[in-house]
Amino acid sequence: MKIDSHQHFWRFDAAEYAWIDDSMQALRRDFLPSDAQTEMARAGFAAGVAVQARQTLEETCWLLSLADANPTIAGVVGWVDLQADGVRAQLEQFAARPKLVGIRHIVQSEPDDRFLLRPAFCRGISMLREFGLAYDILIYHHHLPAAVEFVSRFDAQPFVLDHLAKPPIRAGVPGDIGTWKHEIARLAAFPNVMCKLSGLVTEADWHAWTPAQIRPCLEVALECFGPDRLMIGSDWPVCTVAASYETTMAVVVDFVSRLSADERDGILGGNAQRFWNLEAPSAPPQWTPRTQR
Repeated sequence: MKIDSHQHFWRFDAAEYAWIDDSMQALRRDFLPSDAQTEMARAGFAAGVAVQARQTLEETCWLLSLADANPTIAGVVGWVDLQADGVRAQLEQFAARPKLVGIRHIVQSEPDDRFLLRPAFCRGISMLREFGLAYDILIYHHHLPAAVEFVSRFDAQPFVLDHLAKPPIRAGVPGDIGTWKHEIARLAAFPNVMCKLSGLVTEADWHAWTPAQIRPCLEVALECFGPDRLMIGSDWPVCTVAASYETTMAVVVDFVSRLSADERDGILGGNAQRFWNLEAPSAPPQWTPRTQR
């Protein structure tokens, strides 16, 4: 089963999604599971993992309600206030919701470059394994040294790195890719860290990127993490500022075509299914060409 490990949904509100600026006008509308299903089916993906885009408990509840109503949402990576004194109560609130598979905080937007190492935040992270939850690491590449130190404190906690820590693709290759590769290798040395091959087209020039510019980053990921710890992800609908869903996914699908069938199957879905213990949707979406509708 092919699984998209990273999708977003929202009912657009300018105040709630202030990060969607004038350069991303195409994102200023609602994006819901019914929209994603058409794109997924066209590209041959049966299910996806919905990831939080707002840091509210209401967001987590809403995504879980979407997952309950839409079998193609196999899992949810939500948000709780990991720094709060009452974080355990927040986690207990969702303990009976099996589709909640992970938690994420938008660390890339925090002014403190060492936010991951705050004692209150680490205290919250220490509770996740008890609830069977992974943690998504969302950072920029300059945060990688802190991420390495952070992960070193939790040898039994499952982690997944989002978007390859946003490598400096737009700056050009090699650019700063040597430094980025060194830090990625340090992070990948921890066996409890998975990595999403996602969010890369938007780190390149939206209007002039090529697969050849992204391929060196994918090579680094494969070299450092190996095929058993990589997962394809679209970062839809954010990816659409640079490419369609199908084109975005094709970058990774084409890259892994040289691998063995088992390795390809893992990266395109099997690794995500194993990592989060996801169930297959009861009725995978079917796509009918427009000429036959």
